[in-house]
Amino acid sequence: MRWDNAVVESFFKTFKSELVNHVDFPTRAAARLATFEYIEGWYNRRRKHSSLNYRTPTQQESYFYTSQMAA
Repeated sequence: MRWDNAVVESFFKTFKSELVNHVDFPTRAAARLATFEYIEGWYNRRRKHSSLNYRTPTQQESYFYTSQMAA
């Protein structure tokens, strides 16, 4: 069975262009920490996603719960 990896490929393209290609990491631990901080601090929390109508995940979550309470 074939799987569509478009989402993952899009993430790694963005990840490489925004972080990896601009930094020389002195150790693997430094690379791991930078990766964690990028994903948890920027990509998942504050970055606007087209699939979420250009809202951040936090904004989308708030919108979801607000609309559920109103229904």
